[in-house]
Amino acid sequence: MLLIGMLDSPFVRRVAITLQRLGLVYEHGNWSVGRDAERIRHYNPLLRVPTLVLDDGEVLVESAAILDHLDDVAGPARALLPAHGVERRRALQRIALAIGAAEKARDGVYETQFRPPERQHAPWAQRLDGQVRGALSELERIAQTLPAEGNWLGAADGALTQADISITCALTFIRDAKPLDLAGGFPALERQRLRCEARPEFVATYTPFFAPTPAAKTAR
Repeated sequence: MLLIGMLDSPFVRRVAITLQRLGLVYEHGNWSVGRDAERIRHYNPLLRVPTLVLDDGEVLVESAAILDHLDDVAGPARALLPAHGVERRRALQRIALAIGAAEKARDGVYETQFRPPERQHAPWAQRLDGQVRGALSELERIAQTLPAEGNWLGAADGALTQADISITCALTFIRDAKPLDLAGGFPALERQRLRCEARPEFVATYTPFFAPTPAAKTAR
């Protein structure tokens, strides 16, 4: 398999971590949607990452669809999302909050870093920031209900799930991109993030996100 996309994207990174955690062999195409647009277009006409090229040449796009396929390949005993019921719904809801927050943080970077100052719309940037903080506040509330040690955010039995992977990738991206003081504003989430980031598959996939300055709007 070929995973296309840069690892400073939380959407690409959560796929890479899942592949490693499930022990699935893959190559990584560290391609930029700006610099490597034509290479990506060959596989994905949307020019979006992550894109996953399967061994038979089939191409999967959009991280949630890719993760669903990887769980199917792994089988129910090893899948990173609960199979059904309330645990699955809770995990999916927490993933939606985290990924939504990461998307809004990304949009905030586009608004404040890629647009020239005279075209930036402050109320829109403030709205995006409020959406990020609102989602993280709800996840913080959930995290505060857990014991300080031993449990993860995704499942009642304490197992690490896709919710923990996706939440951690989103939090680390938001910390780097905004930047945001997670320890000061969301301490329970930050404890969970640090636990995950200490694991080998997280260490192996971490690439800092550096928002470009307004004066250097190089497409990435």
